[in-house]
Amino acid sequence: MGRAVDDMTDIERAVSILRAGGLVAFPTETVYGLGADATNAAAVGKIYAAKGRPSTNPLIAHVADAAVARRYAAEWPDAAEALARAFWPGPLTLVLPRGGAIVPEAAAGGKTVALRAPDHPLALALLRAFDGPVAAPSANRSTRVSPTTARHVREELGDAVDLILDGGPCAVGIESTVLDLTTAPPRILRPGAVTAAHLAPVIGRVDAPDIATAIEARATSPGQHAVHYAPRAAAHRFDAADLPRILAHLKLHADRAWALLLLGHREGVARAFAAAGRGPDVPRVIMEMPATPDAYAQRLYATLRDLDRRNVETIYVEFPPAGPEWAALRDRLRRATTPLP
Repeated sequence: MGRAVDDMTDIERAVSILRAGGLVAFPTETVYGLGADATNAAAVGKIYAAKGRPSTNPLIAHVADAAVARRYAAEWPDAAEALARAFWPGPLTLVLPRGGAIVPEAAAGGKTVALRAPDHPLALALLRAFDGPVAAPSANRSTRVSPTTARHVREELGDAVDLILDGGPCAVGIESTVLDLTTAPPRILRPGAVTAAHLAPVIGRVDAPDIATAIEARATSPGQHAVHYAPRAAAHRFDAADLPRILAHLKLHADRAWALLLLGHREGVARAFAAAGRGPDVPRVIMEMPATPDAYAQRLYATLRDLDRRNVETIYVEFPPAGPEWAALRDRLRRATTPLP
């Protein structure tokens, strides 16, 4: 099984594994990544095999800084330099024309490469020591909930990983913003903690379309497939107006194991659902998720994984409100859940 470590001296071992074509899981501020040498086609192939990831879904190449990124992009425009200066290290991925050293497999056969410098001391120590690009999607099985602790990686991938670097829980908790700089104006391919409002003062207008790609089609960015980030349990999203309908449904199915994720503190709602849950001794969980986007994001994936461990059959998730500050979470929940039946 992949061994979890928290000692910086293991960086040297991790670099040796990467240079030999192996897989190393490592923490970032967003989620844990499953890393391989992005210039080695066979190593990149191991990522796809370990995750069961479709070859149509490209990977992000992680680098230590802009100086390293410039080596692996065929073009490095002024906008890339300005954004790297403003947001790196941090949760922003830049899509640029692919340099020849990045193998096509890391880009799903496309002509662009996604580059990012993560804001985590252990990840940066690894990347500086490796001195090259590390292709690293989230360290989980494809379409499933992304890992935010080393334990999540061990539970999900186990022997498929040669080494797990343990850097504690991820501070941001959801994947990076992906920004395509090959279009005019630039467009957000995947929303994240860095929003269009953050980007506009640096590079001007940024488009933010809602993108969903069929699994058999080549995506232009990770996170575009319609089903992603999903727990094993059936998960449904709902608006506050749907609560009476859910409550009536649960009263009719008292033998079901369910969980309800509310947005913020809703004491009256929680009491009503607790009463509906009286009956057979099966798991029923009512959780009040944080009412602020940053805190919600930090907890989301760990919460979904915990509910799967509790063998909950159905998860009902209150959908966050519209607005740019909630856009990334609405995107993740839209792909992880289905509308209320």
